Amino acid sequence: MSFAKYKDKIDDGDTVMLYLGFDNMHTIVVRKNDTFQTRYGALRHVDLIGVRYGSKVHCKKGYLYVLYPTAEFWTTSLPHRTQILYSTDISLITLQLDLKPGSVVVESGTGSGSLSHALIRTIAPTGHLHTFEFHDQRAKVAEEEFTRHGISDNVTVTHRDVCQDGFQLDHIADAVFLDLPKPWEVIKSAKQALKFEGGRLCSFSPCIEQVQKTCETLTQHGFVELKTLECLLRNYDVKTINLPRADLGP
Repeated sequence: MSFAKYKDKIDDGDTVMLYLGFDNMHTIVVRKNDTFQTRYGALRHVDLIGVRYGSKVHCKKGYLYVLYPTAEFWTTSLPHRTQILYSTDISLITLQLDLKPGSVVVESGTGSGSLSHALIRTIAPTGHLHTFEFHDQRAKVAEEEFTRHGISDNVTVTHRDVCQDGFQLDHIADAVFLDLPKPWEVIKSAKQALKFEGGRLCSFSPCIEQVQKTCETLTQHGFVELKTLECLLRNYDVKTINLPRADLGP
């Protein structure tokens, strides 16, 4: 199975999303001798093999749905090794970086791989992601996940502190994404990684002081058309109210 493709039926070794409710989802790797305990009772993995994705599966005390994994589902249920980006910010980042199938992207840092899966899905099948992580163990775990999820051909994971050693890439990238404490330290290396013409750079920062210093450094290195965007999520509550009939006079 692959996060960048789709197939109809579940096989042994697949990563499967279990949907028990809007706020209750789980990720499992199907192994025919394993059993997963849910609030509706035990779910034997062997009973999932050959089942069509999207199907309703009954347990002793209820039912759940087995879904094909997507980048959005993975974001909601992945094991957190770091703070992650969620779909609201990911959608804005993907749009602003102008990504499409075949794009080459540089990312730092990899973290828990939430954004990485979305980037790979967007640039597949011919694009490539170069992702950098300064923490050795996190880099190894991310690489194992990419292989298990069938997207390793579209990503190269590198264990490196890019703030000290840079990306060491020469004019291959269509876009660069930075999620670092001091992104201004890698602007020069990021410019070196971008293609000679075009290309976009996005830096994700939680405070305005980081944004200001990064923008100053970008300007010093010749970047133009700088934008600072904030994506806020707002919920709308729909209510039914009764209004008196308007008296418009005779």
